[in-house]
Amino acid sequence: MNNRLILSALIICLALGGAAPAAAQARDKSAPARPVSPRGSLLPEEQTAIAIFEEARSSVVYITTLVYQRDFFTFNVQEIPQGTGSGFIWDDEGRIVTNFHVIAEAENFQVTLSDQTKWKAELVGAAADRDLAVLRIRAPREKLRPLRIGSSSDLRVGQMVFAIGNPFGLDQTLTTGVISALGREIESVTRRPIKGVIQTDAAINPGNSGGPLLDSAGRCIGVNTAIYSPSGASAGVGFAVPVDIINRIVPQVIRYGKDIRPGLDIELAEDYQARQIGLRTGVLVLSVGRGSSAAAAGILPTRYDRSGNVVLGDVIVAIDGRKVNSTNDFYDVLDAYQVGDTVRVAVERNGGEKTLTAKLQAL
Repeated sequence: MNNRLILSALIICLALGGAAPAAAQARDKSAPARPVSPRGSLLPEEQTAIAIFEEARSSVVYITTLVYQRDFFTFNVQEIPQGTGSGFIWDDEGRIVTNFHVIAEAENFQVTLSDQTKWKAELVGAAADRDLAVLRIRAPREKLRPLRIGSSSDLRVGQMVFAIGNPFGLDQTLTTGVISALGREIESVTRRPIKGVIQTDAAINPGNSGGPLLDSAGRCIGVNTAIYSPSGASAGVGFAVPVDIINRIVPQVIRYGKDIRPGLDIELAEDYQARQIGLRTGVLVLSVGRGSSAAAAGILPTRYDRSGNVVLGDVIVAIDGRKVNSTNDFYDVLDAYQVGDTVRVAVERNGGEKTLTAKLQAL
């Protein structure tokens, strides 16, 4: 048995000894590093992307949302991270614009600037219907670099765009693409439609939400808000709320803590309810706020008569000549106005049509 073990060991040693010289012959201790080929100038589009990123990166922030949790054993309350997202510096007062869904349901917020300093943030206000929110940090002004704001009214399909954010928690990430389509519609967290949305093929992944979409001049033209993907990862279809909406809504959120929308202070029936009772067009008024502009204009709500029968209220069919066929139409028309504007409201009542004049109030 011992002889067999010795024989086996000799065979192994001979095999290894025979292979060693071959491996040594393959090595070359004098092997030099490969020479570096001249690179030449960067392409113009590369230079543009680099310049945009270098300018805008200091304006983009990383947002961590925190919630309170009580330790099961010690009963101590501690803050734990709930989620992450992106945002950008709006002004030198430390206000940060992001998506509402990034900060929804969180109790505290932490903002990390591009220099990696962390700041506790407070909620200024939100416009959930637009998926927008504003935070504020108390950082020194020298640390605050407000992002340049552009316009979304003159965008064209095919324009180059650049998205900066923190996908999957990886901060300061740049992705590029083009505007794939304009005038898209997506649903906000409140189930209200957001109109005029920008569609892009620039990669937008979880964590990019709230970050800016930039044009080739480095100006913000939108806030990245959603992706269309069954897997949750970028599938070439991302969406951004256009900056013209942001530039109109954010000042209201800063002043009032919410989006002040013009309206009539009325409650409308859901579209399916109106269709069930035979209405083909228009929106049915269910109730009218006491002392509201609608009441002053004479708009009638749905009510009961003395016999207990339901009397349908006015059916609004047009505002300033623009047809209203659904509740979305109603809100879309009013979005073009300001609080205090006067509108002509065409209603169907008792088989006829009547035009009333109403002053829009803040809702």
